[in-house]
Amino acid sequence: MLKESTGTLLRIFIGESDKYEGKNLYRYLTNYLRENEYAGITVLRGITGYGKASIIHSSDLLELSSDLPIVIEITDTEANIEKLKQVFDETGMIGSALITEEKVKIIKYGN
Repeated sequence: MLKESTGTLLRIFIGESDKYEGKNLYRYLTNYLRENEYAGITVLRGITGYGKASIIHSSDLLELSSDLPIVIEITDTEANIEKLKQVFDETGMIGSALITEEKVKIIKYGN
């Protein structure tokens, strides 16, 4: 059975080497969200990219980088995303990462 609802998609753009409390930020955030029962997170590793410093990070063998681009996608209710942004403000967890936010239609199949 098809179920539809609305939600919010938060994208966080970081580098693979970014850390929080001594752990990789993307791993820390994945564990934090799971422990706090957020709906879901997906972490994507990019093959190339650059940010505000205009330094290109690439997976090319000739330019092997240990700091590949990472995109973290978090989809949940608007209320939960607002709570999460408050956590980011209070803790400084994501530093100066770029964040985008958009409203989404969530479509689920099954129970």
